[in-house]
Amino acid sequence: MKRIFALCLTVLLLGTLLTGCGSKPAASPTGPLKVGVTAGPHEQIMEKVKELAKAQGLDIELVVFSDYVQPNVLLFEKQLDVNSYQHQPYLDKFNKDQKMDLISIATTVNFPMGVYSNKIKSLSDLKSGDKISLPNDPTNGARSLILLQSAGIIKLKEGSGLASTVKDIAENPLNLQFIELEAPMVARSLPDVTAAAINTNFAIEAGLNPVKDSIFIEPKDSPWVNVIAVRPDGSKDDPRVQQLVKVYQSDAIKQFIEEKFDGSVVAGF
Repeated sequence: MKRIFALCLTVLLLGTLLTGCGSKPAASPTGPLKVGVTAGPHEQIMEKVKELAKAQGLDIELVVFSDYVQPNVLLFEKQLDVNSYQHQPYLDKFNKDQKMDLISIATTVNFPMGVYSNKIKSLSDLKSGDKISLPNDPTNGARSLILLQSAGIIKLKEGSGLASTVKDIAENPLNLQFIELEAPMVARSLPDVTAAAINTNFAIEAGLNPVKDSIFIEPKDSPWVNVIAVRPDGSKDDPRVQQLVKVYQSDAIKQFIEEKFDGSVVAGF
């Protein structure tokens, strides 16, 4: 009887120990937080975040890209911890097309898209057959077409919305030609086209001021607010990621954005 009692007690104690081991929280991740950004304002803002985070004990390593694809691919492949460069519609479309499952965990900034030109002062100066360049990725391409529709120079098919492509142009009274390019290349096409629909980060990188130099611009409350993205593997619970979000969405960063970009980049938090 004593042997049975002792055996039961041993099993009970072992079970308690195993339960205790199983419930032990995972060790906090260590080392620098690897953050992917695109060149321009995203990089500049994150450099300031890096500076402020450093004072709080968080090391951030920035990886700067010149395209919209690699930051998501490398995040998915675990070569980055976080990225900050895209709006939600782009992320949704990218996930669908690439069969990925990246998630957004915080909002950052809004970059009003604008139309720029070296040749005309107003969209009313457009002539028949003029060329307009725009981004060729699905979400920013649709965004540029919606912008041109709001300017009254084209009309899209009803219901095309955020999935609009040049094939959805229902009315084009001036028979404008639309040149689709990689987003970073659109600003560089200005000498060769009449006008270009350029994402603000690339406009700034090209030395353009969205407030002063655009001939037509989105309202500041447009829905294309940018986000911080991570993998759906618990990354959002990484203390370093949570600290990054806290620093980014601080009053200090909001003030930096307002002073640095003079209204061409708007805090979305």
